[in-house]
Amino acid sequence: MKLDRVISVRTTKTVYRDGDKAIKVFNADYSKADVLNEALNQARVEQTDLNIPKIHEVTKIDGKWAIVIDYIPGKTLQQLMDENPDKIDEYLDVFVDLQLEVLSQKCPMLNRLKDKMNRKICEADLDATTRYDLHTRLEAMPRHSKVCHGDFNPGNIIVTPEGKYYIIDWSHATQGNASADAARTYLLFHLKGELNLAEKYLNLFCKKSDTAKQYVQKWLPIVAASQSVKGKPEERQFLLSWVDVVDYQ
Repeated sequence: MKLDRVISVRTTKTVYRDGDKAIKVFNADYSKADVLNEALNQARVEQTDLNIPKIHEVTKIDGKWAIVIDYIPGKTLQQLMDENPDKIDEYLDVFVDLQLEVLSQKCPMLNRLKDKMNRKICEADLDATTRYDLHTRLEAMPRHSKVCHGDFNPGNIIVTPEGKYYIIDWSHATQGNASADAARTYLLFHLKGELNLAEKYLNLFCKKSDTAKQYVQKWLPIVAASQSVKGKPEERQFLLSWVDVVDYQ
């Protein structure tokens, strides 16, 4: 495999292109368990009707774990939004439709979202009383078994030159409640400082899915706490600021 053409560089990984393959190479100190879990998640989601890159192998390159998948040509939806700000509403409409398509799928072998969130809340930098309150709120939420991406944002959607959409990065995938996944996406827009887009997104998601906005908002403290565990320091501080916010207008 040739690692001379870099597609993207992130904090914990670098993605290269080699012909019709993309090679995601993780940092040397990246958890083997997390690499294998990501590969397993993606392999399981491949069994649904969604357009996603197919995994070819999990290997080691120069002592670093790597996942080899299909290379999908095109631009991310985020790039298109940045390049065509006048089409933001159009792209947001497509974005929500794609998320609803994901959430319409079933994948019984995926880990359960509630189990993952309970573990993350236990690990969060919160006092025992707050953790108890979050666990109680989480347990009170309805149990669903929809495919949840866990990091659904415009940067994880590739649009091919032919106009076909592919959803990438399934490392956080679980099965659970659709509104939890929507709450995560809403927080991701906030993390980027796109407050107006966050509100537009939430209103559109609730309209298209016929979901009460208050129901998605009830997930925000739970999702923020569970996502704060491995975040960057500045992100962790922001996410934890949402934990005590119980009532929204």
